[in-house]
Amino acid sequence: MDEKRGLMLVFFTALISGFSIFVNKFGVEGINPYVFTFAKNACVGVFLAAVLLLFKESDRVKALSRTQWMKLGAIGLIGGAVPFLLFFKGLTITSAGMAAFLHKTMFIYAAIFAAVFLKEKISKWIATGGLLLLSGNFLLLKMNALSFNIGDAMILSATVLWAGEIILSKHLLKEIDGTVVAAGRMMFGSLFILGFLGLTGNIGGLFMLSGAQWSWVMVTSIFLLLYVFTFYNGLKLVKASTATSVLLLGSVITTMLSFGFLGTALSIGQGIGMLLVLAGVIAVAFMPGFYEEEIPVRA
Repeated sequence: MDEKRGLMLVFFTALISGFSIFVNKFGVEGINPYVFTFAKNACVGVFLAAVLLLFKESDRVKALSRTQWMKLGAIGLIGGAVPFLLFFKGLTITSAGMAAFLHKTMFIYAAIFAAVFLKEKISKWIATGGLLLLSGNFLLLKMNALSFNIGDAMILSATVLWAGEIILSKHLLKEIDGTVVAAGRMMFGSLFILGFLGLTGNIGGLFMLSGAQWSWVMVTSIFLLLYVFTFYNGLKLVKASTATSVLLLGSVITTMLSFGFLGTALSIGQGIGMLLVLAGVIAVAFMPGFYEEEIPVRA
């Protein structure tokens, strides 16, 4: 029952992700991406703190040990700060398509890290689903060829860091609530980004945002709030490899929204890519329970 609830939460996360990426296309234009990221992350951190207070969960926060606080700080650094800065900087150097494709490979690193550090088993269904997901996104994002430059290296580094953060979060979720982990990630992450803004002289950009831009910050913050709330509470109940694979449904949803609302032409290759992604998610999320043979992974 817990696993089914976890899957439902992660599926909801993928749905939110698909809509969020679509909406963000309209909201971030003309805004310093570092300033936008800080404002959004800080808002979400405050929202989550309010949720903890509203539901009288402050006692759980006060009961956190020094080690748990340090782990939350590490999650904020490697998940809520550094990868965001690397990703947005890399995005200015490489193409959006290449950045999106590299980001969609996160489930591969998460599965490997989970096998090594969390002792999660990799079944042949998960391996098969991974190949389907990778191939599907290659077609869905209309990738004609693969190239690699410094911007791609920054995007890849961010993706690997996010995968590592998910594994650390999964480990900490054995001890504390998913909402606390999400709040810690966003609060600590925003503090680290604030420090970066101060060191680089970008902090003044916060006071230059217009009312319309702050409105977009609030709208996208709501999407991010729902994303982290559902994902970390879902991650607590399912395998890290399963959770990160299900997230790839978001790219299908974004493509469908672009097709439906923007009139973007859907190619045959993208249609096949959607089907491959759906097949990959089904293989990873639902089939392992019906297939017992596993691929041994050495620690």
